[in-house]
Amino acid sequence: MKFHHQITKLILTSILFVLFASISNNILAQDGKSLFMKNCASCHALDKKLTGPALMGVEDRWKGNRKNLHAWIKNTGSYMKTSNDAYAIALYNEYGKSAMNVFDGVLDDKQIDDILDYIKKGPEVKVAANGDAGEKPESDNTLLFGILTLILAVVAFTLMQVNSNLKKLSDDKEGIPAAEPVVFWKNRTYIAFGIILLVIIGGYLTAKGAIGLGRNKGYVPEQPIFYSHKVHAGINQINCQYCHGGVNDSKHANIPSVNVCMNCHMAINEYKGTAKLYNEEGEEVNGTAEIQKLYKYANYTPGKPFDASKATAIPWTKIHNLPDHVYFNHSQHVVAGKQQCQTCHGEITKMDEVKQFADLSMGWCINCHRETKVQFKENGFYSIYQKYHDDLKSGKMDSTKGVTVEKIGGTECQKCHY
Repeated sequence: MKFHHQITKLILTSILFVLFASISNNILAQDGKSLFMKNCASCHALDKKLTGPALMGVEDRWKGNRKNLHAWIKNTGSYMKTSNDAYAIALYNEYGKSAMNVFDGVLDDKQIDDILDYIKKGPEVKVAANGDAGEKPESDNTLLFGILTLILAVVAFTLMQVNSNLKKLSDDKEGIPAAEPVVFWKNRTYIAFGIILLVIIGGYLTAKGAIGLGRNKGYVPEQPIFYSHKVHAGINQINCQYCHGGVNDSKHANIPSVNVCMNCHMAINEYKGTAKLYNEEGEEVNGTAEIQKLYKYANYTPGKPFDASKATAIPWTKIHNLPDHVYFNHSQHVVAGKQQCQTCHGEITKMDEVKQFADLSMGWCINCHRETKVQFKENGFYSIYQKYHDDLKSGKMDSTKGVTVEKIGGTECQKCHY
């Protein structure tokens, strides 16, 4: 009897050891990924340009020089002042001479290497010379996890059956009368196991669903008029503030009224662009027909005067929504914080149809506040923080690390919640 128990314990111990080793290896493999998601994912993707370039093949573009990459990642501005790296200069100019967040003191060399290793071992995609990359399907391990769960369930039931048979053999040998067999749907062990399994699965799905409530990353609604930011803000380089006039002095960026659209489209009554327009489903869109839709809302007939009082407001579908208890002010971020639209909205100048770029979760905002430096120079809004100015000048505070939003209260609850 003891021999059989030892075999059972050995089998269970071996399985637990294998599972523990697999989980440990998986955790170690995820270090680079977790660092990437925490520090890089808000501006970079592996396979396509966002606010910054695609990162697949980054070491090839930097000619395998990790030392320079470390310096660039830790402090782009400082690296540009001390280096004549042609690729770095071209990259800096390509993105409007906008420096990355300072990671000196946030990431050490080993952590940066972990991120680079994760990028290097990431899914293989074709990377273009300009730093962009082709599309790839998102990895989904659901099937793998399902198969592993099924295998573990089969192993567990097999071991239970082995244990039952061993007990029966032992009882027969010792002359103990065998109990009447219990059908599996009345077996307490099976019922308890089923309940535990349902609780685990239900709890996981409930928690996952609750965390995702109100988060609409990737949301692309169909608008009453197909409006291409790629054409207007990208190709024609119309300043964002021309249409979104409240971004500099208001909580809201504002949606342009019909008469703002008609300032241009009284003269532009057909689409003659060389770039074809496509909706989210990949269907080609007739730009001239969309301008005619605008004319219907404007109650405008080409060749006749436009009367704004007769226009009907266009029922645009709002894309970016925050909970009612969250306070967000565009002017504070754009004017005081000197943030670009792309920080939160992604590469808007390349979108035919606007989609929600980030999940806009509290964690996403807090991480940005922890890492984003406050731009004190020529910024009167921050004159109240004279102590930081003095500490920077006297050397008490490291000027390369600067002052993050967190240090001036950017992670205090009451700053964002009523």
